[in-house]
Amino acid sequence: MERLSDPTRPMIQTPKPSPWDYQSISGYYDEMLITPERARPHWQTLLDALKELGPDDFGRRWEEGRRILQANGVTYNAYGQQDGLDRPWDLDAVPFVIAADDWQKIEAAVVQRATLLNAMLVDLYGAQDLLHRGILPPELVYAHPGFLRACHSPELAQPTYLHLYAADLVRNPDGKWWVIGDRTQTPSGSGYALENRIVLSRMLPDLFQECRVRRLNLYFQSVREMLYGAARTHRDNPRIVLWTPGPYNETYFEHAYLARYLGISLVEGGDLTIRDNAVFLKTLSGLLPVDVILRRLDDAYCDPLELRHDSTLGVPGLVQAVRAGNVAVVNSLGSGLLDTPSVMAFLPIVCRHLLGEELKLPSVATWWCGQQEQLQYVLEHLDRLVIKPAMVSLRNPPHFPTRLSKESRGELIARMKAQPHLFLGQEQVKLATAPVWKENKFAPRHWMLRVYACAAQGSYRVMPGGLTRVSADTATSEVSMQRGGGSKDTWVIADGPLPAYVPMRPPSRPVDVNRASFDLPSRIADNLFWLGRYVQRVETGVRVMRTALNRFSEEWGLTLTPNVIAAITVLKRIGMIKSDLQPEEESLEALQDELLAAIFDPKRPGSLVQDVERVHRNAWLVRDRVSKDSWNVLNQLDQAFSQPPLHEPMEVNGALEVLDQAIVNLMAFTGLVIESMTRSQGWRFLDLGRRLEWAILEVDRLRDCLVEPSAHEPELLGLLLEIADSSMTYRSRYFTSTQPSLVLDLLLIDEANPRSVAYQLSELNEHIEKLPYRPSEARRTTESRLSLAALTTVRLADIDELTQVDAKGRRPKLDAMLSKLLKDLPDMSHALTRSYLTYAVPFRSLQLTWTGAPS
Repeated sequence: MERLSDPTRPMIQTPKPSPWDYQSISGYYDEMLITPERARPHWQTLLDALKELGPDDFGRRWEEGRRILQANGVTYNAYGQQDGLDRPWDLDAVPFVIAADDWQKIEAAVVQRATLLNAMLVDLYGAQDLLHRGILPPELVYAHPGFLRACHSPELAQPTYLHLYAADLVRNPDGKWWVIGDRTQTPSGSGYALENRIVLSRMLPDLFQECRVRRLNLYFQSVREMLYGAARTHRDNPRIVLWTPGPYNETYFEHAYLARYLGISLVEGGDLTIRDNAVFLKTLSGLLPVDVILRRLDDAYCDPLELRHDSTLGVPGLVQAVRAGNVAVVNSLGSGLLDTPSVMAFLPIVCRHLLGEELKLPSVATWWCGQQEQLQYVLEHLDRLVIKPAMVSLRNPPHFPTRLSKESRGELIARMKAQPHLFLGQEQVKLATAPVWKENKFAPRHWMLRVYACAAQGSYRVMPGGLTRVSADTATSEVSMQRGGGSKDTWVIADGPLPAYVPMRPPSRPVDVNRASFDLPSRIADNLFWLGRYVQRVETGVRVMRTALNRFSEEWGLTLTPNVIAAITVLKRIGMIKSDLQPEEESLEALQDELLAAIFDPKRPGSLVQDVERVHRNAWLVRDRVSKDSWNVLNQLDQAFSQPPLHEPMEVNGALEVLDQAIVNLMAFTGLVIESMTRSQGWRFLDLGRRLEWAILEVDRLRDCLVEPSAHEPELLGLLLEIADSSMTYRSRYFTSTQPSLVLDLLLIDEANPRSVAYQLSELNEHIEKLPYRPSEARRTTESRLSLAALTTVRLADIDELTQVDAKGRRPKLDAMLSKLLKDLPDMSHALTRSYLTYAVPFRSLQLTWTGAPS
């Protein structure tokens, strides 16, 4: 491979072709190359290291990086697309490198810009001097949907409105940095930037020290300190929550990721309520005060009482609680006013007025059409500009006049003349390019860099890096994650030795010992409860299918043996395969295909893969409540069933391998729950779901297989023991053939057997007795009575009576008992839901909630 030359060496005129050959795009600034044969100095160390690795080794490392992303379940929701939900996060293998001197200028400019925008918010929601002096036109404020009149209060003005800020930066063809957008409402993407860094650091660990890449942890330490410092009440130990619109939001992964990383609770609007002008978290044990809300919800949706009345995501009365000083909201309500490009046209004069200095980093040239002179300029230079809405919250897409038809162009001009204050013109930027790794070689893509700042000690701390986004291809300069774009890790090169690593920790304050775990909203308890149920449903399904497939694979030539007939009988009775299929020689192939479809067909109702998807979805909803190891185990389970090869025809042996690995994953998850999960109410509801589903499925299976004895009952009994993972226990106790009474004793009433119905009922009863006490109920609750009655019924059962066969060839007493249990156990689930899991939830449509995330 021909090396990219050192800047001090002569230029190479005829580089040798190799996978590393990289051709920049003529007319665009390229981040890596000065000329086609000469790399920029701050890229040279990285390029030398990649040359030493070679394309093959680098490609193998990138496969490991992709595996880490997949294992961590990093996703992004794209709106309005068929496969947009839980789309895998697109990370490029090649980092984006920024020189130390470039970064010094960026850092200073971002601090200045954040300070300026914060001062503007203080003024506009306070004295409004900018409006009184005519520095800002009133139309940009009073006509802006982002100006929240309910939050305007000069008496209650606060020093910090903008706790978190992000700036979108680009380079022009001359290499100069421009600001193309400000994010002042709910700046998103910092969590993805952190995840990108984690993946690249594991993929290229040796290069970080060699390239002197600055670390990100001090920025997130500042974010945590800022959140603690924002608390107005309970300052010694404030309760901090991250407020998410919900799992359909485009960056929900980031919400859960940051909540876990920062050590705060992830909540939705339905989890919060207002009492006496204070915010409380609704938990199973009562209301707990909330001191700081890190919101990821747009301003207008936060309070349907005083802001947007049709919002189902907000908390009625939140604005009044903020006015009363009982809760801090980060960023402050109303900060979205400046989250619009129209403000850029006035920033130079506002900066001189408020800060007494010039802007250190210019904005892309912007003309607001609300002024006649600017409108005329925009109309005369339409072909050189992009037309955007003046208020981002209007959600209108940008227009490129050169791409419009004559008719559409005329309609746009007419709308601009009719309502000029709603439009602005902005210079079209020829976005610079940077290399990406595509098809085992470098290729150029347009990029945009989002840089983050956090309020700290009267100023702002800037993340030494950021989220670099790249275009989907070279044919478009549009950089959007919603439209197929990707991302990069951003490496800021230090100008000296790296400081020692400082682990992230909360502010050091004396706090009393507290072993309570009360902050469990009923929404989370409900998701954990159903996670437990679906995990057990999958485990049971896997064991049933594995037992049946083993019977097929063990019989040479698929001959019709008693074991095969017994397996078919069980599968029919429990509804896993169609009951009209006949166990005859000529239909065994069809039975095998039917069984494989029941496992792997995602479109088949009740298939095993559908239950695995439900496990994954419920685990996703409680991502911040389960350990990283638990998530990885369940994510591996989902990947095993959802990979493309499983949708193709596969043999029994291949299916058995998948099922065997599924058992390992499920047992690993169960072990993590038992050994690692704090015995809080969250653990209790997770285990309640497992035990309840276990009991229901086992009782149902016993009734289907034992109430009506068949000629192949010995084989059926063996199957039941194997499905319940109790064969070894049975053999260690009884050295005779399988008998109904002995099997029933082991699987139904033996509390020493952790796989029996009695054991599950005993655990259920213990859990229910330890649920949060409700003083209003002096008597036993419905769920308590049902669990005690079910346990007593099993404990008092007479096996000899249950196994008696009447003249009709049935076991009526066994049928009656098991049928009653199958009624009482679902009733117990309904009672638990009514008592603990009923909560006020917003309408959950399949429409995704827009929040201005990294678009």
